[in-house]
Amino acid sequence: MKKTGNRPFDIAEDRLQALGKRKKLKIIARALSVLLFALCPPVEAQQPKTIPLIGLLVPGSRAAYARRIDFFRQGLRELGYVEGKNIIIEYRYAEGRRLALSEPADELVQLKVAVLVTSSAGGIRAAKSATQTIPVVFTAAADPVEDGLISSLARPGGNVTGLVLLAPELNGKRLELLREAFPKTTRVAFLWRAGVVSADRRFREAEAAAKSLGLSLQSVAVKDTNDFESAFEAAKSAGAQALTTTPDPVLGTHRAQIINLAAKKRLPAMYVSSEWVEGGGLMSYAPDTFDNWRRAATYVDKVLKGAKPADLPVEQPTKFEFIINLKAAKQIGVTIPPNVLARADKVIK
Repeated sequence: MKKTGNRPFDIAEDRLQALGKRKKLKIIARALSVLLFALCPPVEAQQPKTIPLIGLLVPGSRAAYARRIDFFRQGLRELGYVEGKNIIIEYRYAEGRRLALSEPADELVQLKVAVLVTSSAGGIRAAKSATQTIPVVFTAAADPVEDGLISSLARPGGNVTGLVLLAPELNGKRLELLREAFPKTTRVAFLWRAGVVSADRRFREAEAAAKSLGLSLQSVAVKDTNDFESAFEAAKSAGAQALTTTPDPVLGTHRAQIINLAAKKRLPAMYVSSEWVEGGGLMSYAPDTFDNWRRAATYVDKVLKGAKPADLPVEQPTKFEFIINLKAAKQIGVTIPPNVLARADKVIK
């Protein structure tokens, strides 16, 4: 019979060895836990970053500015921004009412937007009044230096920068093309909005350009939409043979009404952007406004990456378009000379 030795002591030794193994395993497990903890980033670093909030202060209506805003959003997408994913846009519309810009500007500032984007002198003034610290980017200012909104194009200063339209220089070009298309024209009605300092200056600039071309410029000032009918009636009665106008949120918001009145009075008209001609107007000569809105996204991108508006030079237009609508010409019974049609960048048939 085989001896088994002192069994109780054998069992005790086995248990001690087993306990030793478990202890070693616990030590190894703790060491692995410490190592894994050290390799993991802090909890704070795993939290999602705050999505930048962009405030869009629109002087006109949603419908009037829809395409421009689409181009702005396109510019953002080209730079890698996706609305609702890594950027959020808050929209505010003034519906063409100049005095209505202040309240939405204040609302956007209270939301603590990272950048405030707007257009026109009225929008810029409202934005500047609402904040001196939040960066403001404008998409299509007429003459921000002359309007006292920035110090210079090269060094805008303050918290405002963006893109201009070269409005003063364009007055002469529009009148020149209008006279070339209708050589017998001697008197041109200039539609503008009374009570707006910049619009008054645009009229004086256009008047000087008209004089150099041998044209007489007739002032047709309106205060609101209720004046449109009487203004066109007065222009026609005073002998106006053609019409031109100036960039303005109110006029732009009601461009369909203005185009219809010009057609009704059979006034060949030169407008301030392609949207007017695409909406039934006769002619336009202007910078590519849509391209300006798309390029404004580059300013937003730079500001979000830390650039200061004061150090970002204001950019001028890079694309200009002369557009003619032959349907509109037929409607009012006029013929556009072949040499003028040849100069057009686009002809709507």
